[in-house]
Amino acid sequence: MADDKSKRGAADRRRISASEPYEVSYFARKHGISRDEAEKIVKRHGSDRNKANRAAERLKK
Repeated sequence: MADDKSKRGAADRRRISASEPYEVSYFARKHGISRDEAEKIVKRHGSDRNKANRAAERLKK
């Protein structure tokens, strides 16, 4: 059975799904980093968006 796309909530927005290419691409574009760097951040720091955002900011400095 397909996912019910109408049932989205805050929990969905707090995570980055490394298995969804569009989410990794958005994250990379948002921070001005390469897709490979974005994938490494998500794998290293987990799917928590706040942790990944902080890691991307440190990478840019």
